Amino acid sequence: MSETEIEINMRKDMEVNIGISQDHRKKIAEGLAKVLADSYMIYLKTHNYHWNVTGELFHSLHEQFELQYTELAEAIDEIAERIRALGHRAPGSFREYQQITAIEEDADQPEALEMVRRLALDNETILRTARSVLPACEEAGDEATLDLLTGRLKVHSKTAWMLRSHLE
Repeated sequence: MSETEIEINMRKDMEVNIGISQDHRKKIAEGLAKVLADSYMIYLKTHNYHWNVTGELFHSLHEQFELQYTELAEAIDEIAERIRALGHRAPGSFREYQQITAIEEDADQPEALEMVRRLALDNETILRTARSVLPACEEAGDEATLDLLTGRLKVHSKTAWMLRSHLE
């Protein structure tokens, strides 16, 4: 066998073959990229709020925001790794995230309760983004991504509820 034939065979052996078609993997990875971008943008926003919150609620919100951005940091890694496991490149630049996220970046420095309101709405945005990927996962029989997204739905639902509780 020639060196070229060996290289071709090695590439064929390294193609992703996990029981999910290439088309399904692409569609799921594209949806996960949006979840990743939304998650990264809310991570940045939450970390910013952790650093800059002031007022009567400083201590409780400072701690709550820290818990939230720490959890998001782990989730971002898990989402990106799932995209890679599907055989696709995970977006990894701020420019890419800005192009595909549904999370709006702050142009101001909001007061504490406005931070809470914005994060509650952003968590609901991620819920909608994650839900939009579920049909492709179900169609493809991609239980691993379904499991990942179900976990994200649980976290973001609880986070949105906890944040909204500050506003009642």
